[in-house]
Amino acid sequence: MLEKIKYLTSRKSFHIVMIIVIIAIILFVVGILVLRYNVEGETNMPFELSKISVISSSGGNSKEALDTKWNYYIYQSNDIYLYINRNDDYQSSEAISSILINNINVDGKYKDKVKIYKPDSQEENQIFKNDDTNLVQQIEYKGSMNTNLKNLEISNQGGLIVFRCLYDNLAEYASNDEVIDHQQLLGKSGINNEDLKAKLTFDFVIKTESGREYSTNVSLDIPIGDVVGQGTTSMENTDMSQYIFKRIKN
Repeated sequence: MLEKIKYLTSRKSFHIVMIIVIIAIILFVVGILVLRYNVEGETNMPFELSKISVISSSGGNSKEALDTKWNYYIYQSNDIYLYINRNDDYQSSEAISSILINNINVDGKYKDKVKIYKPDSQEENQIFKNDDTNLVQQIEYKGSMNTNLKNLEISNQGGLIVFRCLYDNLAEYASNDEVIDHQQLLGKSGINNEDLKAKLTFDFVIKTESGREYSTNVSLDIPIGDVVGQGTTSMENTDMSQYIFKRIKN
């Protein structure tokens, strides 16, 4: 029996079979690891997306009124707030180099009317101003000692970034009313919540001083709730489990 085993193991075909088996096991293990990474993503990042808040509101930009006291272009805005925290379980020192928002897309009935705004650097009493100088295709906040939204800076140990997704010039509304409530302009212009519904998606990229980059795709339903009836609505989400970060640069 022993001689037979020695004979079999000494044959070239046996070695070929063993090599094939070993390769198959390696490929299987690698496949399992890749599948697990695709499902779980990075499990120990230095920084984490901890909360997303959205504030939806309505308003109007005045235009020249010919036969009425008031005349407005109606818009609907969605202000996106993203909170980044340091991961206390991450043992090594690390700092944020920048946070990038890119590949921004809106899928909905009024997608052709969408404009993306960064915070206004001049206005002292408000974050956003719907001015063409603030229009962007993507937004990058640089890591700094402190968070400064106006200068597009975020604390290198975590902080807040914001941007605005706005439906511009949805309709016109003319009126002779003595007082105009901008919160009611959407309803008065005949716009309804169903027509406004859209899916906002974008890539959220965390870049670190060590050169590593982590990315996930964020998907949000906008606007929030009954913005037509209420004028201003909001949402806050702290469950970030649906956002799987992948390392895109070592």
